[in-house]
Amino acid sequence: MKTYQIVGIGNAVVDVISQNDDSFLTKMGIEKGIMQLIERDRGEVLYDAMDTRVQTPGGSVANTIAGAGALGLDAAFIGRVHDDALGHFYADAMNEDGVDFVNPPVAGGELPTSRSMIFVSPDGERSLNTYLGISAELSSADVPNEVAGNAQIMFLEGYLFDKDKGKTAFLEAARDCKKNGGKSGIAISDPFCVERHRADFLKLIEHDLDFVIGNEDEIKSLFETDDLEEGLAKTAAICPLVVCTRSGDGVTVISGETRIDVPVTKLVPVDTTGAGDQFAAGFLFGLATGRDLEICAKMGNACAAEVISHIGPRPEANMLELLREAGLL
Repeated sequence: MKTYQIVGIGNAVVDVISQNDDSFLTKMGIEKGIMQLIERDRGEVLYDAMDTRVQTPGGSVANTIAGAGALGLDAAFIGRVHDDALGHFYADAMNEDGVDFVNPPVAGGELPTSRSMIFVSPDGERSLNTYLGISAELSSADVPNEVAGNAQIMFLEGYLFDKDKGKTAFLEAARDCKKNGGKSGIAISDPFCVERHRADFLKLIEHDLDFVIGNEDEIKSLFETDDLEEGLAKTAAICPLVVCTRSGDGVTVISGETRIDVPVTKLVPVDTTGAGDQFAAGFLFGLATGRDLEICAKMGNACAAEVISHIGPRPEANMLELLREAGLL
């Protein structure tokens, strides 16, 4: 039975990326800088309007797992795709990236494979329009016990909380992982996601998870506060490890009574798509390989810096070499 160093569960979304100016966004009715969920017909309109497209397998936690796999971790991803062209593209691309895509495309699936149209502005800001499709239908039946139960680290995606069967799959996976000595955690994903499911989020974090990774807005949303310090303190009171990314202000890591604040070097981004995802990849790589929390955060920062230097949500450089050059390995 195979043991994975890291396993992710999340939306299996094909990212379709193009560069467009603000006038294009206005013309197409796209709100700049946020993620909007859209219906199938709106997705087709936006896809057809894209001039040049870069197509990659995406999804927040999937990007993290791919990044962790690129760093050398034995990695697997659990997600749901349709038996269509995009679904096969997604599964094949994940496997080619060195990540075991556990679930075969669903023959006769109820919805098409999920896709996100990402419009990148000249200032590097990204505007996401996501059609969730079949990935949002993930349930416990898609989560093999032999995979979840043999994971050193299990990483869950908050977006899948929008359906009860997703919540159930998370709970069962986290408990299977913990039962065999693994650690489970969640990417909060989005403040609006927390607002929709705050009680369930907090219950899962307090009783079944070992770590939480989120940005300032997401951490504050957990306890409905405008005070980040209050949000951090309350989250740390119910979870053993809290990691908060703060954009140009660095990263805060709290573990028990220990707090570490790690600065970042401010950069002008080409594309911020995947910055948080690749931070998580670097941080969890450090965690899986026994590094201390400060080194984990620095690894995360290095991975985020690489991914914002180019178009696309996944690293293009040899990240192990970059970490060595930074003195982190």
